[in-house]
Amino acid sequence: MNPDNGTREERSTDHSIFAVGTYKLLAFAIGTIGVFGFCNNVVVIVLYCKFKRLRTPTNLLVVNISLSDLLVSVIGINFTFVSCIRGGWTWSRATCIWDGFSNSLFGIVSIMTLASLAYERYIRVVHAQVVDFPWAWRAIGHIWLYSLVWTGAPLLGWNRYTLEIHRLGCSLDWASKDPNDASFILLFLLACFFVPVGIMIYCYGNILYAVQMLRSIQDLQTVQIIKILRYEKKVAVMFLLMISCFLLCWTPYAVVSMMEAFGRKNMVSPTVAIIPSFFAKSSTAYNPLICVFMSRKFRRCLMQLLCSRVTCLQCNLKERPLAPVQRPIRPIVVSAACGGGRVRPKKRVTFSSSSIVFIITRNDIRHTDVTSNTRESSEANVFQVRPL
Repeated sequence: MNPDNGTREERSTDHSIFAVGTYKLLAFAIGTIGVFGFCNNVVVIVLYCKFKRLRTPTNLLVVNISLSDLLVSVIGINFTFVSCIRGGWTWSRATCIWDGFSNSLFGIVSIMTLASLAYERYIRVVHAQVVDFPWAWRAIGHIWLYSLVWTGAPLLGWNRYTLEIHRLGCSLDWASKDPNDASFILLFLLACFFVPVGIMIYCYGNILYAVQMLRSIQDLQTVQIIKILRYEKKVAVMFLLMISCFLLCWTPYAVVSMMEAFGRKNMVSPTVAIIPSFFAKSSTAYNPLICVFMSRKFRRCLMQLLCSRVTCLQCNLKERPLAPVQRPIRPIVVSAACGGGRVRPKKRVTFSSSSIVFIITRNDIRHTDVTSNTRESSEANVFQVRPL
């Protein structure tokens, strides 16, 4: 092991690498990435769980990406955010190992899931085969197992997790020149970056070629075939854009890591290393936006969810009883004598805020309480009419 790696955490608090204003700016940037990544990925997961028409094997893979990005937003960004506020890494060695392990695990899960999506589009468009849920669940299980194998190897002694040059987060020991560590770095980059990228390029290259070939055949230009081609093209473009944004975010980090691993010791400065690191973490907020805005089904389900929430809020406001208005009760007594000396019953009309009460009595005018049962109830008829 490199003797400098064991004391790198203790030396991180000796002096600050960046200015105080730079740390505040970095804290704002990583905090914004965490908030947007959390909210956007929660929306995708909620839409998938709430609407049955979104529960397809392909969208299950999309949810797997959202889950890994959500875990990065919850787990992988917190330590870096606090380190930016404190002006350097102040956590323990065990926390550093956990930070490097979790970020590596969720990052590999994302890129391998994108490779699986590219392969799913390839066998659907080129070979006309539709995947089912068992295939999607097996793919997700293999992805997590594959990622655990590569991220668990440093825990067993093949390389290690240590502080990065900028001292705001932890990752693999890219700078170690030990042959054991260098062999792991080489195989790690090959298996977890170049292989999935090669799968994506191969699959989407064949998809574009197949779509162009189908368009060139005049006999197949029916309305149904055209609709299928348009749908497959939109889905392929959506996933291609997701992959492009992911590679745009992670390729600079991979290049800087290779420069640090196979270049000279002072080739990468902390300023050069911090930008690709934060740029890679920002990918957690991009994929949900692409998925929601480019997929018509996700857009409609999101609008339906928002409209239903607004409707429920309006219904609750309408059903909420209004505060009673205190109005004085105004009794009106009507009495008149009829021919023959007979006296008509006296009628009292009471107006209140909620109803109109008619009290017809045969005796003289009394103060009658309509809310209580009096002994004279046999001598009075009470009619209560509620307004519409």
